[in-house]
Amino acid sequence: MSLANLLKIGQLKERPADAAEIERLLAAARRSLADARATTISAETRFDATYRAITQVGLAALMAQGYRPDTNRPGHHMTTIQTLPFTLGIEADRTIVLDTLRRKRNLADYTGEDIDDTSVSACIEQAEKLLREARGRIGKNK
Repeated sequence: MSLANLLKIGQLKERPADAAEIERLLAAARRSLADARATTISAETRFDATYRAITQVGLAALMAQGYRPDTNRPGHHMTTIQTLPFTLGIEADRTIVLDTLRRKRNLADYTGEDIDDTSVSACIEQAEKLLREARGRIGKNK
């Protein structure tokens, strides 16, 4: 599936790239990661902050390409993650890991499933790597 196909089926909308908005999203992702490192709060809250950083980076990457997910349709977080190979060039294996983190977040939010410290650490590691990749890739596209 390509960005053009996702646009055609309504999962994405076209949106002109706005460098200031993209930078605000990346700054918000950095703040979310900083919050996630605060060990005085629960693992669930730390995981949620880190997952938010992942979606903020994914959204910034999509916006840099001139798109955004249609948030009126279900699955916009999944769409944001699935587009990362096209927007940031990440490998399919990483998309699977990030989607697993998305599903874990859904379980925590909608069923009360516990989040352990190992999951928080894995999520932080993935978010940090994604943010580094976005800085290099989006910076080149500006």
